Amino acid sequence: MEKELSVGTRVDHEKYGEGIISKNTPLTYKVIFVRGGEIEFSKLSVEFDIIEENETEDNQPKLNVKEVEKLIKYTLDKYNGIEHRVDLGDKWKGGVMILQPANRDLKPKEIPVETFFHKIVMMRDRLRVLEQNINSHKILTDEEKVDLQQYITRIYGSMTSFNILFDDKEDYFVGSKG
Repeated sequence: MEKELSVGTRVDHEKYGEGIISKNTPLTYKVIFVRGGEIEFSKLSVEFDIIEENETEDNQPKLNVKEVEKLIKYTLDKYNGIEHRVDLGDKWKGGVMILQPANRDLKPKEIPVETFFHKIVMMRDRLRVLEQNINSHKILTDEEKVDLQQYITRIYGSMTSFNILFDDKEDYFVGSKG
C-alpha cells in the first residue's frame, strides 16, 4: 500500500474484520478491530482494504524524536547501513573462558572472552535480521508471524545469562516479560 492513510480511516482485514486506524507512525499503522483488539501492522506488509478513508488536511504522521530515531535505525538496518557497536564490559576485557572437562585427565580449553562475546553479538544480530525478515514476509500469515516471533523471543530469553558480558544494559537480551 503506497498511499499514506490517516487516523480514523476504516479498514477491513481478512482475519480481523472491520477496524479503524488509531495511530499512524512512520513505520506502522495501529488498527483497532472489533475482533482482535488493537493490532500493529508494518507499512511494508499492510494487508487490509480501505472501507472509508478519513481525509485530513495534513495526512502525514506526526513525528517525535524517538520515532525519527526508530525510523532511521530501521532504514539503516534494512540496508545494512550501520553496525551497532556493542561493547564488552570492562571487567571481561583480556579475560579468558576456561572450559574444564569433568575428566581431569583431559586438557581444559581456553577461549578469549572477546572471541566468545563477538560470537554472541553476531548471533543476536542474525536473530534481529531473522525477525525483520519474518515481519516483512509477504506470504506468512499474521498468525504464523506471531508464532515464529514467539520462538525468537524465547531464544532471547534463553540468552539472558550472557547479559553479564555487556557494557551497556540497552544491549541486553530480553525475553518475554510477564
